[in-house]
Amino acid sequence: MTASALQIRPARPDEAPLVLRFIRELAEYERLLHEVKTTEADVQAILFGPAPRAFCDIAELDGQPVGFALWFYSVSTFEGRHGIYLEDLYVSPERRGLGAGKALLAGLARRCRDEGLARLEWAVLDWNAPSIAFYDSLGAAAKTDWITRRLSGEALERLAQAG
Repeated sequence: MTASALQIRPARPDEAPLVLRFIRELAEYERLLHEVKTTEADVQAILFGPAPRAFCDIAELDGQPVGFALWFYSVSTFEGRHGIYLEDLYVSPERRGLGAGKALLAGLARRCRDEGLARLEWAVLDWNAPSIAFYDSLGAAAKTDWITRRLSGEALERLAQAG
């Protein structure tokens, strides 16, 4: 594969079905497909609605979409600057090892640099050894002193109704 065959570009509004396909493939790989409730309409609204709060880059090899990075701006009060949180990074299994994942991350790193952002962060499942090794090879530090917490479903609703 030549370097010129690899391209990273923003997702287009007509690509909501493609983005949803990648989301579902990622969820299947992560053994979480049963949790995916997202529809094409949801993807369209999230990425291409009147005031999008999330963004998506597509990796193409030889003009064919092979992966995506879905991300949004975060903030660091300690740094006093914004950052990027990478929600999803996925490359089709048959196209891994050809540089698409690294190119997607490099594009986000350039965005951070060019926009004066403090950091690029993401989460990885603790059993996903190939991805952890890949991230380690890039110099990404594990934040093992932080535990992610989540409110959703009934717990989120109960708190929302609390006085």
